[in-house]
Amino acid sequence: MEFPIVLAVLALLVLLTGLVVALGGRRGSARVQTRRHGELEGRPVALHTLSNALGLTAQVSEFGATLVSVRVPDRQGVIAEVTLGHDDFRGYVEQNPYLGSTIGRYANRIADGRFTIDGRTFQVARNNHGQHLHGGVAGLDRRVWSSQPVREGNAAGVRLTYVSPAGEEDYPGTLTVHVTYLVPADRNEVRLRFEATTDAPTLCNLTNHAFFNLAGGGEILDHRLELFADRFIPVSESLIATGERAPVEGTPFDFRRPHTVGERIGAAHPQLVRARGYDHAYDLGLGRTTRLAARMTEPGSGRTLEVLTDAPGLQFYSGNFLDGTIKARWHKPYGFRQGFCLEPGLFPDSPNQPAFHRAGYPSGVLRPGEKYAMEMVYRFGVAQENRLRLNTHLNRGWDSKECFSSVCR
Repeated sequence: MEFPIVLAVLALLVLLTGLVVALGGRRGSARVQTRRHGELEGRPVALHTLSNALGLTAQVSEFGATLVSVRVPDRQGVIAEVTLGHDDFRGYVEQNPYLGSTIGRYANRIADGRFTIDGRTFQVARNNHGQHLHGGVAGLDRRVWSSQPVREGNAAGVRLTYVSPAGEEDYPGTLTVHVTYLVPADRNEVRLRFEATTDAPTLCNLTNHAFFNLAGGGEILDHRLELFADRFIPVSESLIATGERAPVEGTPFDFRRPHTVGERIGAAHPQLVRARGYDHAYDLGLGRTTRLAARMTEPGSGRTLEVLTDAPGLQFYSGNFLDGTIKARWHKPYGFRQGFCLEPGLFPDSPNQPAFHRAGYPSGVLRPGEKYAMEMVYRFGVAQENRLRLNTHLNRGWDSKECFSSVCR
C-alpha cells in the first residue's frame, strides 16, 4: 500500500512544480505580438506589440521604426497612454510631425543644410526655415523598415532594418541602419539600440523622437524635470547651435535640482525667447557608459520617466510648436506644450562646429569600417514618495508582491 502512496505524492509534487513553473513563466515573461498596421504603396506595414506582466505595453511600427504607443501604470495601478500619437496608420503617413519616429540620417539641425567631409561640401534639404532638420523631407522617419521579433535574455522585442541608398536626401554613402526595441520582463522600460554602417564617408546621428505626457493629457508645464548636466548648447536666432557649451548655473536651464517645466519657461532669457521655450541640447559629457541623463515626474499620476543613454547630448523640447493642427488620440488635437521630448544624440550642427570637435565631441562623420552605436532607455515607474505594489486588478492572472518599477527599489 505504501508504493501507491509514494507514487501519488510524487505525482502531486510534479503537478505543483509544473504549476509554479507555469505561473512563474507567466509572471516573468515578456512577449511580442505582430499584426498589420497598414499599407503603403502596396507594401504591408507591420505593428509589433511588446509587453510584460508588470503593466507595460509598447507598440512599434515598421513605418519610420516608430514608437507608436507606450502604456504604463500610475500610482493607483491604472494603465494609460503616455505618448502622443495618431489613432490610425494614415495619420502617421499624412501628417506625422515625428511622433515617436526614428530620426536620421542626422537628427536635429544642420546650418543651411550644408556640411563638408574630406574637403567635399554636400548640400542637403533646407526643410526647416532655411535649415536642415531631422534628415530632410523624407528622412528615416518616412521610410518603411523591415523587421523581425527578437529575444535577448528575459527581454522580448523587435529589430528593424533600413538600407538608405547613396544620394537619398542627398546624403553620401549607402547607410545600413538597425534599431532594436526591447521590453524586459522585470522592468517597466523600453530599451533602444541604434546601429549603422556605411560604404562611404557620411553623417550619422540617430535618435527617437517620442513625445510624452505622463498625465495622459493636458499641458506638461506641471511635470517636474531633473536633467543631470552642467552645460547646455545655446542657439542662434535661427535655432542653430552657436558652438558654445554654456554653464546652466544661474539660468532657467538649470535642472540639476528638480523644477517644473513651467516654473521658468516664461522668463525673459534670450534663449527661451528664441525657442519659444525649451528646445536645447544639454551636454552630458564624453563618458560612453549608459547612465541616467534625466528624470521627469508627473505629480498627479505619480508616473516617472527616466532617460538613460550613452550619448554625449540630450535635447529637451517642451512642445513649443504643437499648434493644435495635429490630429490626436485625444478628442481634440495636440496643443501648445502638451507633450515633451527628451532625445539623446550628438549636438546639433556638430559637423559644422569645430569648437565641439576641439573639446573631443563627435563630428557626426561615419566612415567605412566604423560602426555607429548609441543606446537609450525609457524607464517608467512611480515617484518614490508614492511607492506602489502592483495589484491583482491588472487582471493578468497573478498577484505581484514586488514593486513594478526600479524607481521604487
